[in-house]
Amino acid sequence: PERSTMKYQNIQLSIDRWIATLTLNRPDKMNAFDDAILLEMQHALDAVEADESVRALIITGTGRAFSAGFDLSPRETPFKSVRDWRDHAKLGNDTWQRIWRSRLPVIAAVNGYCLGGGCELSMVCDITLAADDAEFGEPEIQFQSAPPLAVMPWVLGMKKTKELMLTGDRIGADEAVRIGLANRVVPAPALMDEARQLALRFAMIAPPAMQLNKQCINRAYDLRGYQATIDYGAEMFVLTHMSESEEGREFFEVAAKQGLKAAFKWRDAKFATPA
Repeated sequence: PERSTMKYQNIQLSIDRWIATLTLNRPDKMNAFDDAILLEMQHALDAVEADESVRALIITGTGRAFSAGFDLSPRETPFKSVRDWRDHAKLGNDTWQRIWRSRLPVIAAVNGYCLGGGCELSMVCDITLAADDAEFGEPEIQFQSAPPLAVMPWVLGMKKTKELMLTGDRIGADEAVRIGLANRVVPAPALMDEARQLALRFAMIAPPAMQLNKQCINRAYDLRGYQATIDYGAEMFVLTHMSESEEGREFFEVAAKQGLKAAFKWRDAKFATPA
């Protein structure tokens, strides 16, 4: 068939001739990543990788967000051990690495919030188109965490990487383009049209040329230590979560009782300048 759609719970995968579109589809959760959505993404990415008719892939989100990052809702059995956190990091990183290693050119069409794991997903795609209302950031440090995929130092210069990763600040689409986090800004209503036009241009390139050229570019980063840094970053993520701190304990106690917004309010109040 010229056009096909595969059935998933948390994502949509549609294939229109040469172009596959993977849409994150948990709008009520701002497309946050839990185990289920990551496993579905792995399945879908493997499916398009194996489908020789597919020549380009677009990744986007439904609703107000590309993705707000990893789902921080309390788990039935909370992570307690090094192994728990390692497995958690591995599930996400294995998903993103499928994109990095893919034979396909992958376009992130970023609509709205693109934070934490969502920002890492956008960075690991080959091209990032940002809707004019997009908002990027790695807020993990603010709740005693770290990016499980330490890819930002490979995308941005040192000063901006440190500013974003050590403050957890968010930036808009124009700033994202200025510093090299995104390729260009697109009016939100035109985002998917632009993404499809670019995907079509990629589709016109012979698949071996695309695959080998992408591989060559990636190898330049690998030779400079990309994979070793990614592996090390995942271990630092684990260590950050296994480290004890008074703030970390209190923050997550407040979050468990009153939600994440309340926990950030508690933290801001703790450090507020006395009137």
